[in-house]
Amino acid sequence: MNTKLAYSLTAFVGLFFAVFFLYPAVVVLKEAFYVDGQGFTFSFVGEVFKNPVYTEGLWNAFALGITSTVAAMGIALPLAMIGHRYLFPFKKSLSALILIPLVLPPFVGAVGVKQILGIQGALNAFLVKIGLVDAAMPVDWLGEGRFWGVVIMNALHLYPILYMNIAASLSNIDPAMEQAAQNLGCPPWRRFLRITLPLTTPGIFAGGAIVFIWSFTELGVPLVFDYTRVAPVQVYDGIKDLGSNPFPYALVAIMLLVSTLVFLLSKAVLGRSKLGTAPRPKGKNIEVRPKGGKAWLCTFFFVGVFFIASLPHAGVVILSLAHDWYATVLPEVWTMAHYEEALSHPLVVPSIQNSLFYASMATLVDLILGVAIAWVIVRSTIRGRAFLDALVMLPLAVPGLVMAFGYLALSQDGEAFYFLVQGAKENPTWLLVVAYAVRRLPYVVRSAVAGLQQSNIALEEAARSLGATPARTLRRVSFPLLGANLIAGGILAFAFAMLEVSDSLILAQQSEHFPITKAIYSLISMLGNGYELASALGVWAMLFLGISIIGAVVLGGKKGGLFRM
Repeated sequence: MNTKLAYSLTAFVGLFFAVFFLYPAVVVLKEAFYVDGQGFTFSFVGEVFKNPVYTEGLWNAFALGITSTVAAMGIALPLAMIGHRYLFPFKKSLSALILIPLVLPPFVGAVGVKQILGIQGALNAFLVKIGLVDAAMPVDWLGEGRFWGVVIMNALHLYPILYMNIAASLSNIDPAMEQAAQNLGCPPWRRFLRITLPLTTPGIFAGGAIVFIWSFTELGVPLVFDYTRVAPVQVYDGIKDLGSNPFPYALVAIMLLVSTLVFLLSKAVLGRSKLGTAPRPKGKNIEVRPKGGKAWLCTFFFVGVFFIASLPHAGVVILSLAHDWYATVLPEVWTMAHYEEALSHPLVVPSIQNSLFYASMATLVDLILGVAIAWVIVRSTIRGRAFLDALVMLPLAVPGLVMAFGYLALSQDGEAFYFLVQGAKENPTWLLVVAYAVRRLPYVVRSAVAGLQQSNIALEEAARSLGATPARTLRRVSFPLLGANLIAGGILAFAFAMLEVSDSLILAQQSEHFPITKAIYSLISMLGNGYELASALGVWAMLFLGISIIGAVVLGGKKGGLFRM
């Protein structure tokens, strides 16, 4: 690759990230630690820790992050180990089905969980019916303050990220190491603890860091569960007096610092470990077919996880078809009216149109930037390639809530990003496009990098030697080779942009600009049949994202690559 062009692309990408990624984060930190006329100060952050309400919110957010990560690990690790070692009936189909939780924003699934596990939910109705629970004293399955409800939703939504990272690490283990230990008489559990588990450390730490940061800063699920004693909701409530209240900035800054420390800790552990840089295994992993009924036990375990993980989705689907679902196992009257009413609701169709435009433009930006970045990383020899690769992965580690709050602060009248919202009623379209693009760029970059690494550079060199220009070589040789990878990354970037939560809830303030997720949240807040209408819109979103993820998995590459830090 032309060195001058590589440096130019690197400079452009660096400038883009400096303006639209680093600058908003720095603004949040400045508002939290700097006062005009006084200079640098810890007073706002200190007051946060002195205020018992804010302290409780931060502690609850941290507890949610830790507990959700442990719960997700408890699901993902056995799944990955069984899938790596054994052949069992319907393995390929079930390995795809357990990714189902990614097909719905967790705060929409929370609506289904409330209908199933709430005090007057389907589970209690079933237990009352069979005589195991007193109707006058139903069980509060979601826990006091709904803490465990949030943990359940986080774990069921995020365990696929850990699963894919652990599965990718297991596939890189040289089977000769485990076979040698087995030949020396090492029992299975000791072999797992001394060899397999340490060798999967890269996947565990990479996936675990993402799950923790995601859970620690999750906004949508606590809002739906009315779990207000948590830092992200306190930040969201602080938007109302953003200009005069520094404490939301202080809260966001603390959350950013915690997330950064977790990310750096993960990178430090992986950097010190030689396990993550081990050469690819020369041997092939031999999958064992368990004897007797053990193979079917593996199948039933995968089916059981799929069933449990699908409960939120099932709850949303049933609620969207229910005329009334209260204190009964299933609705007594079914109807399609909610879908028809949703289409005629003034929020629904415009929100779908808005999201289609926001996500399409963001994906276009990501594809252009992603190909350029991947080209520099894989095809050039300039210094700083590794830094560029790490820089474009940072959006996976920095909470969306932090970035959205920074964008909101910078889009106020007189601030740097105000030009992005000028126009009729301060339309946030381009602000949302940029926010979506920055947040989802890593998916396209990882896909494009994988495609370039797998394609034969000799084909490009042959085209150049025959007189093809760099642009013609890119168009006629490179793009066809990268096609499947770019489609996979683009599909994921588009789908997750369509259903982005933090940016949508915070940046879209007026109903005519609402994307899908903000429309769903607004419907949930409505009296009457708001839950049912939100569920109907959620089902459409679920079907859309499900088809998108299946396409990305079919066309995409290695498991976990799209969520690698």
